[in-house]
Amino acid sequence: MNHGAQRDYQADIAFTFCVAVYGEQMFGLDMRFSSRLLLLGAVAVQAKYIVPGARWRDTENNLVNAHAGNVVFENGTFWLFGEYKVEGQEEGGGVSVYSSEDLATWTSHGLALEPISWHPFISPKNIIQRPKVVYSESTSQYHMWWHADNATYGRLLQGLAVSDTIAGPYRFVSAQAPMGNWSQDFGMFTDYKDGKTYALYSNGDSVEGRDVYLASYNKDITTLEEVVYRFDKFDLEAPSIVQTEHSYYALLSHKTGYRPNNVVAFRADSLSGPWSQPWIVAPLNTRTFNSQSGFTLRIAGTENTTYLYLGDQWDSNSLWESRYIWLPINIDDDKKTLQLEWHDVYDLDVKTGNWKSVEGTTYSAKDAITSGNAFKQEANFATDGVILTGIEGNDSTVAFQGIKGTGKPQWVSFYYQNTDDMGFGDQPGGSPDRIGGTWQLRRISSVVVNGKTESVETLYQRDTHKGIILSTPLQLTLDDGSNNTITVGGLYNGFHYKGADLDKIVIYPPES
Repeated sequence: MNHGAQRDYQADIAFTFCVAVYGEQMFGLDMRFSSRLLLLGAVAVQAKYIVPGARWRDTENNLVNAHAGNVVFENGTFWLFGEYKVEGQEEGGGVSVYSSEDLATWTSHGLALEPISWHPFISPKNIIQRPKVVYSESTSQYHMWWHADNATYGRLLQGLAVSDTIAGPYRFVSAQAPMGNWSQDFGMFTDYKDGKTYALYSNGDSVEGRDVYLASYNKDITTLEEVVYRFDKFDLEAPSIVQTEHSYYALLSHKTGYRPNNVVAFRADSLSGPWSQPWIVAPLNTRTFNSQSGFTLRIAGTENTTYLYLGDQWDSNSLWESRYIWLPINIDDDKKTLQLEWHDVYDLDVKTGNWKSVEGTTYSAKDAITSGNAFKQEANFATDGVILTGIEGNDSTVAFQGIKGTGKPQWVSFYYQNTDDMGFGDQPGGSPDRIGGTWQLRRISSVVVNGKTESVETLYQRDTHKGIILSTPLQLTLDDGSNNTITVGGLYNGFHYKGADLDKIVIYPPES
C-alpha cells in the first residue's frame, strides 16, 4: 500500500498507459515525473505462473527471502521489499529487495537496509518488521518505514530510513512514536487518486491498546500528522488497504502470533469512515488458506484492473522456510463484498491486467496404491469420498501411477488434510493441545518421482481443521509420457515421521 499518484506504486501502471495514449500535457506532467514512467508495452514481459505456497526461487536459484513487506512499481519494474530471515537470524536480519517485470521472476539486489552491529535501532538484536517503501516527491528520496522495536517488544516505534535510489542502500534516520502513541504491526497505503500516504498500525496488546490506527503523513512522508480513523478494540494486526474506484477495503489479521487465522475485511466510502462491520474474506476454517495479511497490490492494466492479496504463510518452526500466498481478490463494489480466490497456479499478465487460472490433470486418492500401514479411508468431504491416511516413513507410502508428464519441470499440487492441532491454532495466545503437548503446525512428506530415491523432495503440509482440504505445491520433473509414478511417504517434523492425509494430486502443464 505504497502506491499513489506521486509515485503511484499501485496505480502508476494504469496512469502510464493513459500518458501513452493522451500525452504528458493533458496530465500536466513535468519531465522529472514522466521520466520515471516506463511504458509496460516497451518491456518484453513473458508471463510466468504465480504459485501460492511454493518455494519461490530467484534468478540465482536461491529462495526468495522478503517477508511481510510490500511491492513498489517503478519504471516498468516491480520491487519487492521484505524481512530477511535465515536460520540463526530470524529477526533483525534487515530488509531485502528484489526486482521483477512479471511478479514471478525475481532478481535479488541484496539488502536494502543492512543491520549495524552497534546500532540502537537496526542491530541484529532489534526487531525490523513489516517494511514498506514509498517515494517522497518533495524530498526526491525513497522512504522506508517499518515496525522498529527491541527483542522484547518494549519500544513499539516506527523506523524511517531513506535512499536516493529504490534498491538502496537505505540510511537510518529515526525511530518515532507516532504522535506519542505505541506502534506495533505496520502497514502503509497511498491513495491513487490524490497521492496522499497513510500509515496503519496496531497500538499493542495491552488493555490500553488493541486498536488499529489509520493516520496521514505530512507532505514529505517524514512523520505522521493526523489520525484519520481508529479501528477501536478489534484487537487486529497486519493491516492493509486496497482501493477501488468507489471503495476502500481494509484487511486485517487476528492476533495469533505466527499461527494463521481468519483474516477479516472492513469497507468504507471514505478513509475517515464510517467503516463497516468486519467479515471473513476466505472460506471458513481455511485460516485464510493458512496465511496472514500484509499487503495488497492494485494492477491497473490496459484491459482490466486486478487486485492481489500478498499474504505470508509463516512457518514458526523455521521462519526462513515461510512461503508467500499471493491470490487474486474478488471485489464487488455494488454488493460491497471482497473475497479471496484460491488457485493452485495462475497466469497473470501485468501489462493487460488479465489473469487466468491454469487447468491441471487430477489423480484421485481412490486410484492410488498403498503399502505398509497406509490405507484408504472413507471421507465424505474428499474428492471421491476417499482419503489416503497412515502415511509414515519409508514403509507406509502411497503411490499415484500412470501420471502423464512432459519431461520438463511442472507444478504438482498435493491436496491434504492435517488435523494434528484440530483448529487450536485459531485461539489467540492459545495452548498447544488438550494434554499439554507442543504445537505441531506442519507435517513433512517425502515425494519421490519414478523411484529415484536419490532425489527426494520435501513437502511441507500445514495443519488444517477436520474435513478441510488445502493444497501445497512442488515443482517436479516427470518423464515424457504416461508411465510416471509419484510416491509419497513421511519425513521427520520434530515429532514424528507422518505425512498428512492425501485427497488427490493435480499435475499442471509446464510454463510456456
